[in-house]
Amino acid sequence: MLKVSRNVCLGMTAALALASCREEAPAPEPTPEPTATASATAEPASGARTVAEETDDFLFEYSYPAEAGNVPELAQLLNARLERVRAGLVRESRAGREAARDNGFPFNKYSTGIAWSVVADTPRFLSLSASITSYSGGAHGNAGFDALVWDREADTSVEPIDFFTSAEALEEAIGTELCELLDRERAVRRGGEELDGDTFNECVPLTDTTVLLGSTNGRVFNRLGVMMGPYVAGPYAEGSYEFTVPVDAEVLEVVKEEYRSAFAARG
Repeated sequence: MLKVSRNVCLGMTAALALASCREEAPAPEPTPEPTATASATAEPASGARTVAEETDDFLFEYSYPAEAGNVPELAQLLNARLERVRAGLVRESRAGREAARDNGFPFNKYSTGIAWSVVADTPRFLSLSASITSYSGGAHGNAGFDALVWDREADTSVEPIDFFTSAEALEEAIGTELCELLDRERAVRRGGEELDGDTFNECVPLTDTTVLLGSTNGRVFNRLGVMMGPYVAGPYAEGSYEFTVPVDAEVLEVVKEEYRSAFAARG
């Protein structure tokens, strides 16, 4: 912020003011408002976009790849989300600073980071996932995931779970395998011991996860990703759990008819 100091003398003519003000000490400058300490945005010709902004109140980062930026309607959707998330962070961090000041405790800068990446790119669909980090005070931040699939034929986004007849039907198809994968990974992270209580020892409902549509050949979806952020399958210290399961005959049975040609069992 450009700072400008002024000496003001009142009750004098302009000529007298000029003469008199030379004898006065400069008036103290007001305390500046929080301002951006760093701000950057990159929108190269490739279509990718990266935004990074840091102020006294918050740190905000948001990015998406060229594959998404080169689809105008999809770029517009992701840019709208960017603005919405940033506006929320501005509002919440300002309220947090005010609460810290009013209650006499230190303010810790808030942060949000969202990074979109390509999961699969088939002739009709572009499958994306987002890694999300956030901090809004407290002992530590948090992490999570998001996903969307862009349908090039319909020019619209589709939630991954909406490719299936229902979340319950998909859970019926992959739930047993997913529970087995989760139990094995928990045993590794916990040294073979179970935690006290039932909260983090049970299977996780598919509705508490983020489902991704993946492909090994770039032609059809033939595998699924299942993402579980901290506190979903275990305590914060265990971090996120991420699993991949193949598309098989049971999964194909619960794909909606209009999307059936976009899937194939993984051989």
